Amino acid sequence: MPAGVYLGFDFGYKRIGVAVGQAVTCSAKPLKIIAAKEGVPEWRSVDELIAQWRPNALIVGLPTCIDGKEQYTTTAARNFAQQLGERFALPVHLVDERLTTVEARAELFAQGGYRKIKNSPIDSIAACIILEQWLFLAEESK
Repeated sequence: MPAGVYLGFDFGYKRIGVAVGQAVTCSAKPLKIIAAKEGVPEWRSVDELIAQWRPNALIVGLPTCIDGKEQYTTTAARNFAQQLGERFALPVHLVDERLTTVEARAELFAQGGYRKIKNSPIDSIAACIILEQWLFLAEESK
């Protein structure tokens, strides 16, 4: 995996969480939430993020059922990933995102209970978890 910056995305029909991470530290941080309408993001916001961070690649969480079977959202996330690749001419990697939102909620709850969950950008935290998973797996496979 080349050293550099990577953006992670937690796809959703209303909101798409975004995180930024570095290969050298295998760490990521939540960045922002992009509004979406029926899975179509505000592309101007995505354009700005790509211009600002100049990532080496984009990482998109692939939502599946707990048993690994694909669902309706899986197809939409794949389409979003394909659109990202075509629009920005960057490599796009898909990552199994099962239970990342649950993990994000658990982290927030540990930090401050239900109030912390209610007032936090859960989607960008889930994107952070997705991106860190990919960075860790990519580092392990070196």
